[in-house]
Amino acid sequence: MRSLDRHLYLDVNSLTRHSGWAHGFMKAYALWAGLVILAAMAVAAWLWARQQRRLVGVVAAVIAGLSAVIALGVNHFVSQAIARRRPCHVPSLLHHKVAVLLGCASDYSFPSDHAVIAGALATGLVIVDRRLGLVAWLLALLLAFARVYVGVHYPADVIAGLLLGSAIAIVLWLLLRRPALAATERLARTPLRPLVAAGTMTRT
Repeated sequence: MRSLDRHLYLDVNSLTRHSGWAHGFMKAYALWAGLVILAAMAVAAWLWARQQRRLVGVVAAVIAGLSAVIALGVNHFVSQAIARRRPCHVPSLLHHKVAVLLGCASDYSFPSDHAVIAGALATGLVIVDRRLGLVAWLLALLLAFARVYVGVHYPADVIAGLLLGSAIAIVLWLLLRRPALAATERLARTPLRPLVAAGTMTRT
């Protein structure tokens, strides 16, 4: 499995070395833009659900953001336990003259923090709205690819990250949906009502 992962990493890196025209975009997207876009989509989903007075949508958008934070925290312990070095720190790979477009961080590689957050946000947005979630997942997959493209992760790192983040988002939704809906209904009857509804609240 590790051999296949290494082989795929080198294949993607070969593409990196021959596509200099894409470096600027991929570096920005891999470093910050991908997560900023997904986070902005979560905020937009909350605003949309609030405007439409969709209680479930408001709760789902908030839980999506919460899932991303919790997933990042969980991933810290997972990555520490597995302790896989980033490919850009592996001497045998550096002998292949791999292209590393971003600074190679000193933390562990598996699973990818960026992919964990992206997976959690994308899955949370699927719960808010399937079409919005589909767009979010396409952006999350692009982010996962970009992290490999810039040379700082193996493919397995980002795949595991997406799956872990998605799983955490689903578990939190199942655990928190009912109490969060009840809490939001109570909040809608207080002066903080504008946080959850722009008009008369419904549960649909």
